[in-house]
This record gives sequence, structure tokens and C-alpha cells, in this order.
Amino acid sequence: MADKVKLGIIGIGNMGGGHIDNYVKGRMPEIEITCVADIDEAKFARAKENVPGVVCFNNATDLINSGLCDAVLIATPHYFHPPIAIEALNAGLHVMSEKPAGVYTKQVNELIKVAEKSDKTYAIMFNQRTNCIYKKVRELVKSGKYGEIKRVSWIITDWFRTQQYYDSGSWRATWEGEGGGVMLNQCPHQLDLWQWICGMPSKVRAVCSEGKWHNIEVEDDVTIYVEYPNGATGTFITTTGDCPGDNRLEITLDKAKILCEYNQREEEYQIWVYELEDYTSNFIKNAEQGFARLKGEWKRIETDGDNPQHTGVMNAFAAHILRGEPLIAGGEEGINGLTISNAAFLSSWLDKEITLPLDEDLYYELLQQKIKNSKFVKTVNEQVQEDMSSTY
Repeated sequence: MADKVKLGIIGIGNMGGGHIDNYVKGRMPEIEITCVADIDEAKFARAKENVPGVVCFNNATDLINSGLCDAVLIATPHYFHPPIAIEALNAGLHVMSEKPAGVYTKQVNELIKVAEKSDKTYAIMFNQRTNCIYKKVRELVKSGKYGEIKRVSWIITDWFRTQQYYDSGSWRATWEGEGGGVMLNQCPHQLDLWQWICGMPSKVRAVCSEGKWHNIEVEDDVTIYVEYPNGATGTFITTTGDCPGDNRLEITLDKAKILCEYNQREEEYQIWVYELEDYTSNFIKNAEQGFARLKGEWKRIETDGDNPQHTGVMNAFAAHILRGEPLIAGGEEGINGLTISNAAFLSSWLDKEITLPLDEDLYYELLQQKIKNSKFVKTVNEQVQEDMSSTY
């Protein structure tokens, strides 16, 4: 059995370059980077300088067919994730894809079907699942000790971006080049964590404001309202237009409230739980006084402090290939958060509530109309390849 996974990186802009940096620093001991691909040959110098013997290709297909790697890491703009992953899986390679899994669920479902027929590993870079904060929140919710979720609210508005950010790459903030704005670029991790912790909703209603704070054609301000199968409700609010923003996740359960937020004054993430002495469902029915209140107390929740992020995901990926150990996130899980964002778009475009499962064909049809009517479409068609490995 091989002691290392030979890895090829497709797209060596900031994301792919970051993985190279982690490798050079010795943070991925069971991975050997053997080749890279990028259409911008100017980036090869950095790769060659840091990874002796690395072979460079100017397209994904040549790398995939080179025989130099066992697995690929895809770090390209969103639309390229599924087709490159399908090509690699069909060529007998393991695949790690950066987020999101794709732009629309119809395309990602095609990829999942290919992955299911393959004996190779398909995984996705949901590095926030390695964050001790969110692992602990999920543990508290899934333990069942506090009963079912009644309400969840996530306000994540600390994505402030200037117009210059959007002007820095021709593919940014366009339907043709990126497939969306804050939900597809900044929030895939949080949408994944939302469903990972709380489960998938059954109904979605949303307002996705396009170009509200910036001169862009995609959404930069979003409010999502969801309903869950058990009757619980949830909201998700995000934007790139607020400063200072917040990152506050509040989950109300039958016997507790969990508060997870970034404390800007102390510059740290904190988890607090207000633990009640009884379940609210019991107390509501059995209390003898109309204004009676449950007693409870706030408790600061500690974590193990472990937060390996990208290297944690990559090391688990290698361990899975070499020894069958668990992945941080299988690639098929990437469709869940994407389903929520696609449903939110569809709800906003149609001004109506969307019931899951999503009508994938209708979403794809309306997305194509957005692309067709894009005022940036000509620019993007001509230049998106030039920006293929830009940072997200």
C-alpha cells in the first residue's frame, strides 16, 4: 500500500496556492503534490519554486490524463467544479472539490451519480466543519438532551466588500461567471453548517436583493425564512454591505437556547447555553400561573480548541484513500447547502414560497435567463478563462 497520496492541484490562484503553502509547511504528511494545472503560466514559477519536481500543465485534462497523480484538488471558479470532477472520476482519480459543489443542483446531481458509480473518493472542502465551535454546537443539538429545535436564526453579515473587490475579476458577481453573489461566494460554508447542525428545511421563502449595495448584477443582500418538517422555523440573513457586521447563530430548543457568536469586543468566538430546568412544552401545558416563567442559567461552553481547517480536510481525505478513515464531508453532501441557496433564489425570483424537493429544471431555466440577460455576459465569456484561478 502506498504511504502517500499523489495529488494534482487544478487552479493555483489564492485557494490552490494556499494548499501548496500548507504542503510546503509540512501540514499534509500523507500527501505529495506531483503536478498542478493553471491556464496562467505565470503562476507556475511559484509552484516550481516551492515544490521541487512538480510538473505543470496549462489545462485540467492534460493533468488528469498524465498518470502523475492519484487524486485531484479542484480550486477553480464555481461552474468548473462539476465538469472537472466528473472528468477526473471517470479517469479513475479521487476528487477533492473546493466549495461550492457547483452552481445549480441539476449539475451537481449529475456529478453525484457519476461518483456513486465510481470506486474513487469524492469529497468537498467544507473546512468549517473542522471548527471546534461549530462541532460543539452540532454536538449539543444532536445530543437530544435539550429536545427538538423550535427556532433558529443566523445573522452573518461580516462579509463587507468594496466595489473594488468586485471589479478585481471579470468573473466576480456575474451570473455567467460565478452563478451568484454572497450566497455562492461567501456563504456556502455557513449554508452547509446550517443544515449540518439543524437539518434540511421543507419550505423556503426568501428575498435576494441584487446589486443593493454595489454595482453588481447578483445578490449582495439576502434574507431567507425556512420551515422545518417538525414545525420549527429559521432565518438566515447575510450581506456584503454591512460594516461592522455580525456573526451570530442562535438556536432555541425545547429545553435550552444556544448562542454562538463572534464577540467583537473580545475578538473571539463564544458559545453560551441558557439551560432551562424543564422543557418548555411541558411547562406551557402544566404551569398553574399564567405569567409563570421557567428558571434557568447561562453556561459558557468550552471546546477542545481544535480547528485544523483546510489541512484537517485534506489529511482526512488522504487517510480515507489510504486506510478508509472517515471524510470530513463526502462530496454528495455539497448538494444540501446548494439546494437551500437555489431555493432561495427561486423564491425571490418568483416571489413565492418554495417547497422542497426543488424543481431543478425550473431553476436551471431561470438561471439561463439570468445569464442571457446579463449586462456582463460578453465580458465574462471573453475573460472568465483568464481569471480561472483567481481567489474566491
